[in-house]
Amino acid sequence: MDSTERISIHRVTREGRQGTEDLVTREMPLTIILNNRELVTLLCSPLELEYLAVGFLASEGLIKSRDEVKKLIVDEERGVARVETEEEEGFDSELLFKRLITSGCSGGASFYRPGDAQNRAKVASQLSVSATRVFSLVRQFQARSGTFRATGGVHSAALCDVNGILVFSEDIGRHNAIDKVFGRCMLDDIATDDRIVITSGRISSEILLKVARRSVPILVSRSAPTNLGVRLAGDLGVTLLGFVRGERMNVYSHSWRIVSDGE
Repeated sequence: MDSTERISIHRVTREGRQGTEDLVTREMPLTIILNNRELVTLLCSPLELEYLAVGFLASEGLIKSRDEVKKLIVDEERGVARVETEEEEGFDSELLFKRLITSGCSGGASFYRPGDAQNRAKVASQLSVSATRVFSLVRQFQARSGTFRATGGVHSAALCDVNGILVFSEDIGRHNAIDKVFGRCMLDDIATDDRIVITSGRISSEILLKVARRSVPILVSRSAPTNLGVRLAGDLGVTLLGFVRGERMNVYSHSWRIVSDGE
């Protein structure tokens, strides 16, 4: 299914009105059914739905490895992803009723609870990267954002090493874009520790927790963080960079991972 659609519009300027066409991004609902229980319906772009389903479950701590996924069936026409796992003893079925509507675009959903951060081990990676390399990675990231350049209607996310982009995804939701990246990493056995995540979106607490769960030590955004996002980054050992644009950035936590050229 295409991620964009061309529609007829009227463009109004000071000089008058003109009929023309515009390219807009597509949106669809995807309902994730986990072990025959309806879990959540996400509003998303109609691509990489299997990565989105698995990535959402992994990012929310409901699965920990690809081996736990026994069956994955995505019905694009009906907008349903069915996931079957080997349920462990003590699976928190009440979690299904504790959904938090997040600060994200498109009504993001999360099963975040206040104790999640307290129970999370710190990211212990010793990875460091130069500021020049960060600027280079962000330029590569922007060059990959084809759907955004065409429509202005999506967010992007990428997993990188210090040399370049390893995984890239776009979606109407900033949470979904990150979940698609992590879903592909899980299904394709791509390591996330000692890596860098770049996102076009704001860094709020639930985004920071998604990244910390995958042991990613450096999180980069072209946008702003929230105060709780910054606080959690400090507590969980994540180096958080915001407003990375051109040749400048703000480093909000664990700045020792960002080194000057020549160090």
